[in-house]
Amino acid sequence: MQLLETIRFEKGEFSNLVFHQDRMNKSRRVIFNCEDEINLFKLLHEQSNSICDTNLYKCRIIYNSGVKKIEFIPYKIPDINQLKLVICDEIEYGHKYLDRQKIEKLLDKKGKADDIIIVKNGLITDSSTANLLFNNGNHWVTPAFPLLKGTQRAKLLEEEKIQVVDIRPSDLHNFKIVRFINAMLRFEDKIDVLIENVS
Repeated sequence: MQLLETIRFEKGEFSNLVFHQDRMNKSRRVIFNCEDEINLFKLLHEQSNSICDTNLYKCRIIYNSGVKKIEFIPYKIPDINQLKLVICDEIEYGHKYLDRQKIEKLLDKKGKADDIIIVKNGLITDSSTANLLFNNGNHWVTPAFPLLKGTQRAKLLEEEKIQVVDIRPSDLHNFKIVRFINAMLRFEDKIDVLIENVS
């Protein structure tokens, strides 16, 4: 089994590195019984020295008990306009697994939509690649039970910019937009979809 950590790298800086290191080492302890900790600050500083441009990169770290591969891939912010609700009560993604076959199968159900919103046990969770935020005109909230507790979500919760609530498909009419956040998509990137475009 292999896990994946994805980190935003731009203009010589890694985003939310503390949160990534914390999640990575927690996963290593839980799954592989590792007592040591990987120092991402040192490891990635050495790896990124050769990148001198200011472009946006997705830094991918593949690991199990130790780091197996690090790669830097140019990244383009996606264009997302239509979302499809897909129900799956069996899916588990508590750690960021490299193997995403179950999520890819759910994506096959998206039809003409750009992405899916996964509904588990009657509750909104995540999209196929991102945590979700919902805005009712006054406040930002995020599902209380995401499939994966992402680093951007953790940062926004720590900063008290968002609140956790149970959100059911029947609650969607209370919101105006849904915003995508993940390691590559920051809150300020405003990757938004109108609720009316969720079906």
